[in-house]
Amino acid sequence: MKRNSLKAMLYGVITIFVIVLFSSLVLSLLLRFTDIKESSLTWVVLTLSFLALFVGGFVSGGKGKQKGWLIGSGTGLLFTLLVFLVQYLGYQTGFSLEQLYFHIAYIAVALIGGVIGVNITSRRA
Repeated sequence: MKRNSLKAMLYGVITIFVIVLFSSLVLSLLLRFTDIKESSLTWVVLTLSFLALFVGGFVSGGKGKQKGWLIGSGTGLLFTLLVFLVQYLGYQTGFSLEQLYFHIAYIAVALIGGVIGVNITSRRA
């Protein structure tokens, strides 16, 4: 892979983590200062997760400017690898089957974001 593709994937992963951190902050403040229960936010968290991966794939595809499917899926894979490393090294557990399904879907959403990112940014140039 070219250095430009790896740099684009890094931009995408950083974007994902910024969105996830901001979303976590907002949701934690909602849980703390309102009567909302954590169980009522599961679909919101899932939607925000997919949105974060889509935007990260979109950013990486836009920065890479070619092969959006490869850059987007690489961004999703890099995110999955980082989450797995934190979980495995920090908590001494691997992915459950349910988490594996979620991360496969995350990779697919990042791939779609990468394809759309390449196509939208190439039209503007």
